[in-house]
Amino acid sequence: MKKILTLLLAILLYLPSGQVMASSHREAPLISTDPLADNTDVYAFKSPTDAEKIVLIANYIPFEDPAGGPNWYTFGENIRYEIHVDNNTATPGDDITYRFTFKIVNEDPTTFFNIRLGKQNQKATYTCERSTNGGTSWTTIVNNGVVPPANIGPRSIENATVGLGAPSYNALAKQAITVSSTGERIFCGPIDDPFFVDLGGAFDVGNFRAPGRDGLARFNVHTIAIEVPVSTLQKGGKSVAQASTILDPDFVIGVWASASRRQIKTINSGGDVGYDGGWVQVSRLGMPLTNEAVIPIGLKDKWNATTPYGNNDLQFAANFTNPELALYMDDSKFGGAVPGLSALRIQANSLGAFDFRNGKPGLFSLKGSSALTGTALDDAVFGTILLPNNASPRAVDLLPIFYTGVPNLRPYQLATGKGGNPLAAGKPFIHNFLPTLGDMLRLNMAVPATPRNHAKFSTLGLVGAAVLGLTDPMYTNPNLQFIPNMDGFPNGRRLEDDVTTIELQAVGGVVLAAIGLWYDDFVPGGSPVTPQLGKVLGFNAGVTKNDTTFKSAFPFVQDPWRGFIGSSYEPNQKLAVTVQNYNCTTGDITFGRIGGDPGRTVEYRAAGVVNGVYGTSVNRQIEFGVRNDPNNSTIILMGRYVGDAASEVSYTFNFRTHCAPARISAESEPLSVRVLGNPSSKTEVTVEVTGATGQSLHFSVINSQGQQFGEHAVPTAGSVERRTLRLGQQTGVYFLEVKTPTDRQIIKVLRQ
Repeated sequence: MKKILTLLLAILLYLPSGQVMASSHREAPLISTDPLADNTDVYAFKSPTDAEKIVLIANYIPFEDPAGGPNWYTFGENIRYEIHVDNNTATPGDDITYRFTFKIVNEDPTTFFNIRLGKQNQKATYTCERSTNGGTSWTTIVNNGVVPPANIGPRSIENATVGLGAPSYNALAKQAITVSSTGERIFCGPIDDPFFVDLGGAFDVGNFRAPGRDGLARFNVHTIAIEVPVSTLQKGGKSVAQASTILDPDFVIGVWASASRRQIKTINSGGDVGYDGGWVQVSRLGMPLTNEAVIPIGLKDKWNATTPYGNNDLQFAANFTNPELALYMDDSKFGGAVPGLSALRIQANSLGAFDFRNGKPGLFSLKGSSALTGTALDDAVFGTILLPNNASPRAVDLLPIFYTGVPNLRPYQLATGKGGNPLAAGKPFIHNFLPTLGDMLRLNMAVPATPRNHAKFSTLGLVGAAVLGLTDPMYTNPNLQFIPNMDGFPNGRRLEDDVTTIELQAVGGVVLAAIGLWYDDFVPGGSPVTPQLGKVLGFNAGVTKNDTTFKSAFPFVQDPWRGFIGSSYEPNQKLAVTVQNYNCTTGDITFGRIGGDPGRTVEYRAAGVVNGVYGTSVNRQIEFGVRNDPNNSTIILMGRYVGDAASEVSYTFNFRTHCAPARISAESEPLSVRVLGNPSSKTEVTVEVTGATGQSLHFSVINSQGQQFGEHAVPTAGSVERRTLRLGQQTGVYFLEVKTPTDRQIIKVLRQ
């Protein structure tokens, strides 16, 4: 038994992390035609750097192509973007609301460029208002806040002559962080989309595959991020230090976000647009996946227009008590037709008595039993909602996760200490109960954050916490104590949380198992860690992590992907550094990067260079003495991600060879590029290069319209380098560029 539990824990801690179905990307018919108002994701989590701060994030505008110019993506005017906070069920509606409105100006209408000569078109600023009385009155807490521009490219952002002259894009992002008049820190701007999912597989009728293809990789979104003191959000103004326990019920908040537009839009013959009438909510998001995978298509627009207050969401409750996804985890229904979900099978005979498949009674046979007295399933407590009838089995687990949060009451405690009776008192591990009967993220702000470098940090959130609380001797003590990942989804939502896996596991019954309603293959007296439970916990949807990192400080989301690189960037290239330009007369030298993670800034250093210490500046100068030393002809360029010593790479640059190519020995082999199979009928082409031994190589493919399709870097070439590069789907002419520090060739490739 002990060996089995240890093995299960090891599997859980080292499972590939993170795959998420598109939380709110084009999820409903109407909002799919209005991307500027489309709320893609909401996050609410305890700051990992400050125990007294909560981070609220609402993302908008799905599928932003980094190279989507000349009219780049930005927040829309005449839209109200709002983040809503409920902290008290005794008050109707919001207790705190943050409202953002944006203004767009063109600083230089005479050019088609977005940025030119230090001026910016589509320059966005924002006003943030806050209401603490349900929207009756508003206070402006930020006026004329700065929104960073799109991350277009190096000339637009870093070049001091033609662009903005910023040290880096990250520097612009940091400068845009604003402290409000009431103490919140706020950032609004473009970012990498932190979501990751195999869209093609997930929505091909659950055709999950391994490995999957991240449909959101290298796309951006626009974020509104707010860092708020806990005392601002807590209904009595208390700090975390004043909480009675780490599950203090008075520290629970509900969070959701929305976008609203005017009722009337008028387009005049001259092209002017006017807006009039009242404001109408056109998009909303609380819990991820609700509108995408729970609400049927005929109700999606209605869902977006509805607030989660006043029992409005009860009209959608049947979609949670008998969810469509459960039909594909039930072999008596359609489970056999969806092999991608074969690892997930709902309990049909848990403990020999309870069937949780759609339309079955679940725990309803216990209705009215004295065994329910004092539990959350007691009619005097909340049983009329959680046990409404004998054909709504998932009202007992899925409905509270989405509509009320989970109380620290029987039976919603871990099976640890229950002695085999799921209705007995067990180990507390969650209390985010806020029974508004509406869809929103619920977070207990008293729960400590799990450090992201903690040995047992898990993107499985509360599922990971439950496993530790059931199996790890360090955390199985039934008394209330911290378990790593108690601050994870669905107790709020961290950027790293693998919400699709967690929610699919939940639909597959993992929450029921955690509280002692084990899977059908459980044998009384035997281990609850059954093969079926192992399959559920081992399930993954094919995409295991975001396509870039997250920042270690507010706003935590990563800088947007660069347009100059584009969405066709090949993500598996290792970081390499090179010399882009060198002036043989002055010694001026320009460093550059190839490959690596575009979301991370690179810093450079080189011995023999003026200001040769690590820094993000790419423009340096080789010292006069080095350039004129007859015994020296090279410098060694070092590069790394800022502050990351482990990522350091090097490149040797021969400045004498660069400036005197005629002196190269006649025996030296010239650069030769050969395309194998030209014309090509395929979407890829193989290239063979000789004559570049010991030098860096850079390959790129563009079409006749200038779109880039393939890019590859070789830090140090061998005598023969053969690489396969991607072409586009369209037939026509493509141009292959092969470049070394001293030479380059361009070859025309015909795609038939």
